[in-house]
Amino acid sequence: MKGNLFGKYAKTVACMHRDERGMTGLETAIILIAFVTVAAVFGYAVLSAGLFSAERGKETVYAGLAQAKANMEISGSVIVFGDNDAPYPTKATTIIFTLRNAIAGTPIDMTPPGTSGTPANRCVISLTTANAYYNNIMWTVAAIGVSDNDALLESGEQLEVTVDVLALKDAKNVAYTNLPNLGPNSWFNIQVKPMLGSYMTVQRTLPAGLDPVMDMH
Repeated sequence: MKGNLFGKYAKTVACMHRDERGMTGLETAIILIAFVTVAAVFGYAVLSAGLFSAERGKETVYAGLAQAKANMEISGSVIVFGDNDAPYPTKATTIIFTLRNAIAGTPIDMTPPGTSGTPANRCVISLTTANAYYNNIMWTVAAIGVSDNDALLESGEQLEVTVDVLALKDAKNVAYTNLPNLGPNSWFNIQVKPMLGSYMTVQRTLPAGLDPVMDMH
């Protein structure tokens, strides 16, 4: 009787472990290496994407700062000349102002518009009055004081910009049919828009009585 019970128990234990196989150390090592390799590849991909995003973000920040900062400023007063109509001037003829590079900023290309019908300017100047808007107008520039005689407004240099109101033309040297009429109490707004950096605004209001030469401060 005892022999039968022991035989049945041994048979049962043998059936329980009939299809089970053990796992060797080599198989375990292979699986571990596979997991580590996959994790390393995934980690490298994530790290590369993060570095690329950070670099692009830095470039965007620097570009935004370059566009936001002011590169130029007015040096001195804005001078407005009146016409010679007797007995006193009745309208403005010429607007002159001087520019300098602000806080040793990046050099600014101040090449004026060409006279051959092809605009050559990278810096755009527009004029706004109470009755009209003139974009990318003709203007001339002359160096004042120390200069290296090129068209770049660099640190330590000053350039005098002249806008002829009575002969106002666009950058292609084509005259406007409706010229601005800047009489007493009229206001004007000049925007200087360089390629790099923020634009600069010059806004003044003419006095009730015009003079041949007016210092608009």
